[in-house]
Amino acid sequence: MGDVIDPAAIRIAPLTRAHAEDLATWRYDPPYDVYDLTGADPDELLDPALGFHAVLAGERLIGFRSFGPDGQVPGWEYDDSALDTGGGLRPSLTGQGLGRAAIGAGLAFGRATYAPPAFRVTVASFNVRARRTVESLGFELVGSFAARRDGRRFDVLVRPEGG
Repeated sequence: MGDVIDPAAIRIAPLTRAHAEDLATWRYDPPYDVYDLTGADPDELLDPALGFHAVLAGERLIGFRSFGPDGQVPGWEYDDSALDTGGGLRPSLTGQGLGRAAIGAGLAFGRATYAPPAFRVTVASFNVRARRTVESLGFELVGSFAARRDGRRFDVLVRPEGG
């Protein structure tokens, strides 16, 4: 699986059951294990209300994007001024510079599909890589908070869409 992925080949597609079952095995090294999907219920991942989509390179599942409540972390006062988006890369592909292309593809898809006034991302404060990536895509910090579940710090960033 050491083949090089062409960022230009990255696209968003509907999440299939096979994708959802694959996602439910994803486990990251600490401290990124906050993002583990291990044990997730494929039926929940397939629930349209959570807005999960596959990130593909060719036909290969390399990540996912979500639009809506999945991108929210309990502890922040979320509102409807922006559409929450979240996501992740296959654990073996992190740190290879694919995040920007995957998130960018997700934003283009989200803009075309949902036409939100703004996008909002919630990033674990320790995750400098992710924060740098979303800032390079035009997101700006609007606040930080402690998660209700474990007190871990998160940053909330927003990118207004041209409206």
